[in-house]
This record gives sequence, structure tokens and C-alpha cells, in this order.
Amino acid sequence: MTVRFGIIGTNWITEAFISAAQQIEEFSLTAVYSRTIEKGESFAEKYGAEHVFTDLQTMAESDCLDAVYIASPNSLHAEQSILFLNNQKHVLCEKAMASNVKEVKKVIAAAKENQVLFMEALKTTLLPNFQTIQNNIHRVGKVRRAFASYCQYSSRYDAYKEGNVLNAFKPEFSNGALMDIGVYCIYPMVVLFGKPTAVTASSYLLETGVDGEGSIIMSYNDMDVVIMYSKITNSHVPSEIQGEDGNILLDQMNTPQKVEIHYRSGQKEDITQPQKAEAMYYEAKEFIDLIQTGQIESSVNSFDVSLAVMGVMEEVRKQTGIVFPADAQ
Repeated sequence: MTVRFGIIGTNWITEAFISAAQQIEEFSLTAVYSRTIEKGESFAEKYGAEHVFTDLQTMAESDCLDAVYIASPNSLHAEQSILFLNNQKHVLCEKAMASNVKEVKKVIAAAKENQVLFMEALKTTLLPNFQTIQNNIHRVGKVRRAFASYCQYSSRYDAYKEGNVLNAFKPEFSNGALMDIGVYCIYPMVVLFGKPTAVTASSYLLETGVDGEGSIIMSYNDMDVVIMYSKITNSHVPSEIQGEDGNILLDQMNTPQKVEIHYRSGQKEDITQPQKAEAMYYEAKEFIDLIQTGQIESSVNSFDVSLAVMGVMEEVRKQTGIVFPADAQ
């Protein structure tokens, strides 16, 4: 069965998603939403979509699509997801799927009430090289610490320093380093180890009120997870899971390309798996497979995981003073 997709957002991440999803036989792009008809028509023509919308309500009510991929600013995710869920459309929504825990709960409730699929589009946990970590983590013995690093200097920070504040650094869009970059560290760690018992955080806040970088310790009963993320510096340090019998090293947190076990004996083992260059293929495949089998939730990027991750991020924001306009709604 072909799944007819609409997309919200005509940016680079949408183009990356379409490029990956087009490798799946059951994927069909039929609709594009843009605030301007000119941009929408140009984007639709480029990717062969038949329908263009400039009104979301009309798009949600249309029978020309079965599912929607949402890649709008974070502050719009929950409202747009609920609109489409309430119109019986399946929703794949970019991370972070909402601004706060309250919004996450509303989205999940809408998915359950309408019995349609909702999934947060966090690609890392669906990659073969993340699954190889899950399959081999027992080989390093009792895990005592994990270190997750994702620091990527943003080109938008150059504009920021010149006085041009783009969406990436605006609190009204629920943006900043934690929401855009830190989530790539938190989400896989919650999938691996569950919800932490405590969170300790520090952040560097920019003048706009969003964070440029930050650090988190997620505490568990017998281990901890140390997280480092930034949009204003780079890091080339690999991420690591430290067990009593060895360590798992992954070259990059968001899209691991190389995964090795370093045993305490000194032996090394490469457990890297073949993986498509278009990393978003795997989230698109998971989403389409779930639709085909009548599921409303992924067992990997599950409702519970999304809720736990947002709980961590909300606690980080509370401790570091990051406030979004969405929090007052």
C-alpha cells in the first residue's frame, strides 16, 4: 500500500527526508505546505508533488494525503501535529516534537484518541549502528558511565554575532542548543538506559534567552550519563559507553558511522554495520512500516521515550533559566 505524504516545511531537512524516503517503494509525496504559493509550487514541482497548500486546516482536511512530515519550528510542532491527528492523518514530527511536557501529553492523547500513528523523527535510534550498540552492550559488562557529545558550530551563530538573530536562536520558536542539538544525546541514552532518577544541568545563555551550549548529568541508581552539547563550538571527541569489562566507542552521536568495542584486555572489535548514507531512510521506513501494520506507536521512538526525553529537557531548562513563550500557554 502506497502511503501518500504531505510535508510542512520547505527547508534542507525536508529535502533530506524526501531524498531518503524516496528510496522506499511505498512512499509517495503528494502535498506540500508553504506560507507562500510561489515557494510551495516551486518545491512541489522539484519533487513531483501534485498539491500545494498555503492553509494548514485545508491541508489537514484534504483526502489527498495519508500522512504528514512536520519540519516547522519547534514551537509549532504540537499544534500542527494535533491538527493532523484530529483529521485522521498519521504524523511524523521532527525533534523536538514539542516545546514542553504539557504539549507532548496533548499530542499523545490526540494520537490515542484518533487511533492514528504519531512518531517523533529522531533518526539516531533507528540506525543500524545504534542497533548494533543495543545488541552488543552486554559484552562490555556492567555499564557505569556513558558520555554523549554533540557539539556543532552553527553558521547561524555567525549571523547572530553580527546582530542578525535567526530562528535557531529565538525563544519564541522554542529553539536553542538543547532543543536542536542536545536532544540527539538525551534521546538515545533514554532508549538505552531509561528515564534518569535525577538531572543536573548547566548552560550558557545567549542574550536572546536561549542556550548556546550546555552540559547535563543524568543520574541512575548505579551509573550516570554525562552529556555535552553546543551550537557555538565544535568537538571532535567520540562518544562512549563505559562498562566494567570494556568500552563502546561511537564516532558521532547523532549519526554514528563507526562503532568499536575496546575490551579491558586490550582487544578491539569493530561492530560497525552497513548503513545508508541517507540516514533518515530508517526513520521513514519505520514510520511507513508502522502504518502498514496498523500501529499508532513505535516500539523504539515510543510515546514513553518522547515523554521522558522532554521531561529531562524541561528539567534542564528549569535549572538553567531557559523559558519559552510556549510554557505560559
